Amino acid sequence: MCGWVLREADGIVRNRLPGLAIPTLSPYLARSEDFMAIHTTRMLIIGSGPAGLSAAIYGARAGMEPIVVQGLQPGGQLTITTDVENYPGFRDVIQGPWLMQEMQAQAEHVGTRMMWDTIVEIDLASGSPFKAIGDSGDEYVGDVLVIATGAQAKWLGVPGEQELGGKGVSACATCDGFFYRGKKVAVIGGGNTAVEEALYLTNHSDDVTLIHRRDELRSEKILQDRLFANDKITPLWNKAVTGFVAGENGTLSHLELEDTVTGEKSTLEVDGAFVAIGHAPATGLFKGKLELDGSGYVVVQPGTPKTAIPGVFACGDVMDHTYRQAVTAAGTGCMAALDAERFLATKDFAAKESAEA
Repeated sequence: MCGWVLREADGIVRNRLPGLAIPTLSPYLARSEDFMAIHTTRMLIIGSGPAGLSAAIYGARAGMEPIVVQGLQPGGQLTITTDVENYPGFRDVIQGPWLMQEMQAQAEHVGTRMMWDTIVEIDLASGSPFKAIGDSGDEYVGDVLVIATGAQAKWLGVPGEQELGGKGVSACATCDGFFYRGKKVAVIGGGNTAVEEALYLTNHSDDVTLIHRRDELRSEKILQDRLFANDKITPLWNKAVTGFVAGENGTLSHLELEDTVTGEKSTLEVDGAFVAIGHAPATGLFKGKLELDGSGYVVVQPGTPKTAIPGVFACGDVMDHTYRQAVTAAGTGCMAALDAERFLATKDFAAKESAEA
């Protein structure tokens, strides 16, 4: 149910149902907070990537009439991914934006309401129902809350990086390494992520260069041992990537490097480059309101999407700093919806027993 909320001249806030005539706006309605809608649902989902939309599909089929608040990047990271070849069910390469369009269409088809808004405030301390405020001024109220805000890869911020995204520059070897079979590739970084990406790429390439701005790695010792024992990987120490340069065909041709000790400049010819300096979960909204780990990911009970607050669930990359794949995000979205349904069933049964007592 959605109604307008007006702050009238007497200072009283009154609901107006959609369809009713609204008089000429007065100065009392000049601010967005004085003229907003309230959207209520059994399941409120923040985020519209594979996790959020999978939760919506399962939630809608369970009769929870979910609302998905799409956020700043509707569709999540797959909307900026070109070729997708590892999502089950498609024998040919598909496009990331197309896949997300189909997921959204499926979610809407089974009864999900998609909202073009970004949540800027949320109240978790009061418990269910949970209330959130959008950038539009609208209020969203859900009996359960599913957090699917995702995580973003960290980038270097140097020339050519964004321009050559999908044209030789990537932040996911698992996603895109297959396209560089038999080619020369580089991984940029020195932590666990970078070493894991370099090791993975040796499944496709015999020429992998690991570029690190220091003279030693920050990754776990066991990963370092594996890397140094692999003759397909060549470490390049004390080098910072200062630019990604395209060739005549518009794809990545070489990297521009600068020695972090001497300042000497050089280049490295590669067919593909993978930026692996970590990820940043989109959890700023929940700081101080929900338990986060040292890297900012939402903490959940092991093997579940359940957070420390009953009725609040987290799924996808916002709680997964290990796998970060579209298919695993979709799986945890399914889990969140199923657990949310059980939570509401238990809550409804308790309320019914209390009313009959």
